[in-house]
Amino acid sequence: MANEVLAKAGLYVDELNKIRIADPNITRQTQELKDDCHKFVDRMVEFQGIVNKSIAVSNKLATLVEQEKLKAIGSRNLLESVAKDREMQQQQLHALLLEKKIELERLKVQLNTLKKEEAEQK
Repeated sequence: MANEVLAKAGLYVDELNKIRIADPNITRQTQELKDDCHKFVDRMVEFQGIVNKSIAVSNKLATLVEQEKLKAIGSRNLLESVAKDREMQQQQLHALLLEKKIELERLKVQLNTLKKEEAEQK
């Protein structure tokens, strides 16, 4: 009954029999909420750490992928360059072969001419 009179006056008695201004149930709920908030903040900090680690790993992988991509592009360009050089060398050899064939034909004609002249002189 005394508790009811005190409650009407806005005063409450806690479990230690101390007079309080706030309702003990509300104080307990407030403390529980505060504890839950601290747990939530701790979990959010932990989550942020995990996210930061994931971002760091993703960035590192992106850098490695970019490096490998550049290496692949360089290798492809080198291969294309080698192929073009080989093709150019092949064209040069083909032109040289053609020149030699023409020279051979000219020399054959010259030889035949000289043979005819030699035969006429005998």
